[in-house]
Amino acid sequence: MKEISQQFDFSFPYLLDRSQEVAKQYGAVCRPDFFGYNIELKLQYRGRLDASRKETAVGDVKRDLFDAMKQVGNTGKGPTEQIPSMGCSIKWID
Repeated sequence: MKEISQQFDFSFPYLLDRSQEVAKQYGAVCRPDFFGYNIELKLQYRGRLDASRKETAVGDVKRDLFDAMKQVGNTGKGPTEQIPSMGCSIKWID
């Protein structure tokens, strides 16, 4: 991920959570589980990336995370309706 983040010039921090403590503190339940915050660091979005499942979504699929964060950027508030993430459950380590 370090190489990918450099290659694509990520403008956000990337965390490798080896102990899984951060995931537990956030209450993450599956992968991927997206959390979006406003400038006051208040949670405004928790949900899915888009409508894709195991297969790649069609080109005109609603981009839930992108649209939510665009709204947060413009208004400081996330959408009232949010669809939970769906994916593989997190395999917690002992």
